[in-house]
Amino acid sequence: MNDPIDPRTDAGLAGLREPAPAGLAHSTLVAVGLADDYAVIESPVGPLRVVWNGRGVSEVSGETDDATFETRFRARTGRVARRRDALPADLARKIERRLAGDRHNRIDLDLRGASEFERAVWMKALEIPRGEVRPYGWIAAEIGRPKAVRAVGTALGHNPVPLIVPCHRVVRSDGMLGQYSLGGPENKRAILTGEGADPDELETLARAGVRFFGSDTTHIYCMPTCRDARRVTERHLMHFPSARAAEAAGYRPCKHCRPIGVQVA
Repeated sequence: MNDPIDPRTDAGLAGLREPAPAGLAHSTLVAVGLADDYAVIESPVGPLRVVWNGRGVSEVSGETDDATFETRFRARTGRVARRRDALPADLARKIERRLAGDRHNRIDLDLRGASEFERAVWMKALEIPRGEVRPYGWIAAEIGRPKAVRAVGTALGHNPVPLIVPCHRVVRSDGMLGQYSLGGPENKRAILTGEGADPDELETLARAGVRFFGSDTTHIYCMPTCRDARRVTERHLMHFPSARAAEAAGYRPCKHCRPIGVQVA
């Protein structure tokens, strides 16, 4: 037979019954990726909403109204997002380092719902160094889909975490800057300028039909923003309209920017 419960023990247990802290249910859902938190940070293009959960950062948005953002986010993901005063300290540091150009600083991303192709495009964009650009055709060639240039552009337009995944560093196949999902081409121009690129020069070269730089001392050809191309002095700088023209002149491709396979419009 079970021993009877001492009335004093029963009274003590009753005293432990406290209501759960406000927000506990939401915090638990965030931890397992069934809901999200977000906070506003400053960026080179103004305030941004950075959204995260236990799986990683799920969105970066330039929307300025909380209610509008939360409604759209729920429609896209099926999850509730609630505003917090600030990012978790560790995540804030990582994003700051990423925006400063640290490509090797790992930030977990929640990319649920993306296709395998989209993930491949976004992960390849992560490899582009700060202050450099690559055309859509470069990404298409690098991921083994050289004919999917237009699909690459579409995937970049659907990138849910711009700036963290730097789709602003990818330009049109004709060398012009092109569109940008985080506020349009002017924001793209501003971000690239802040990273040390020269968008005006890039578009001037594109209009002139210059797609690659070469060095007549090393006989290597590069994309114009490549770190190796920037070292070439004016007297040794060669201009080429295509990789085929560069190779016909006896130049070999740079191992850093890897211009082989880039389609020229």
